[in-house]
Amino acid sequence: MMQADRFAGTTALITGGVSGIGFGIARAFAQAGIELVLTWRNRAHRDTTARWFADHGLPSPRFEHLDVTDRARWAELAAQLGPVHILVNNAGISVFGPTDCATHADYDWIMGVNFGGVANALVAMLPGMKALDGPRHVINVASMAAFCAGPQAGIYTASKFAVRGLTESLRYNLMPHGIGVSLLCPGLTQSNAWDSALKRPARFAESGFPAIDADELAQFGTAFDLGMDAFEVGCKTLRGMIDNRPLILTHPDHREDFDAIAAELLAALPDEPIPAGRAHIEDLRREANRAALAGSQIRISDLT
Repeated sequence: MMQADRFAGTTALITGGVSGIGFGIARAFAQAGIELVLTWRNRAHRDTTARWFADHGLPSPRFEHLDVTDRARWAELAAQLGPVHILVNNAGISVFGPTDCATHADYDWIMGVNFGGVANALVAMLPGMKALDGPRHVINVASMAAFCAGPQAGIYTASKFAVRGLTESLRYNLMPHGIGVSLLCPGLTQSNAWDSALKRPARFAESGFPAIDADELAQFGTAFDLGMDAFEVGCKTLRGMIDNRPLILTHPDHREDFDAIAAELLAALPDEPIPAGRAHIEDLRREANRAALAGSQIRISDLT
């Protein structure tokens, strides 16, 4: 296990860090002596967060206005912020509706924020992080939807599956540079994530989803009141980063789902011999993964 104080004095950039899970992570990090840069879009949430830090005698974060889909703004931040040792890609939207009715606008909005926002952050911030020494870490926040699909969350689920796949691969790429990578998949958490549908930008107005029923949406929001406290999620995230865990699961609620997924996967495998050539290629892939985690940079030639 790593030293709990090894990240003290480093700087963390947390997107969407002024509410919900992002704010929970920010509080946990601040209490561990990590300096904070928090991005925001809602002025009221930003001001509430600033007051919380002042009231608790903790150093004020640096606040930066950011739409995570804005690549030009990402480039500005990368040039202006100075050293960033920890990148937490937390900002996202929770928008639901029947996937068979979705339009291009629905796909572009949800995927653009939830996956595109992560990609934009990595392109902007990784060069600077790779140039630093000492402890560094990337945390990509997905959701239990990265494992568990549902009938009302097709595009949201796709975005979280995409973040999961990207993060698992990125760990192999960044380990040789001494940068840890974790996928955070929280379950139901107390937050305002349920009202994302009310914040749809005008350029994505042509939705195929049913018109928003305010009462139905508010009823859906009551589920979030039953969720885990965001600070508890933040504390578990901090521990996962300190231990350099590839996967940080904060909720014990999904064992039944994982049992069913594992059983379905194993049952779907054909029970037949594997040709020696194919088996050799898969062995090379596994060996390359092990070598990457041990610090080697892997080339395409290592896979054949």
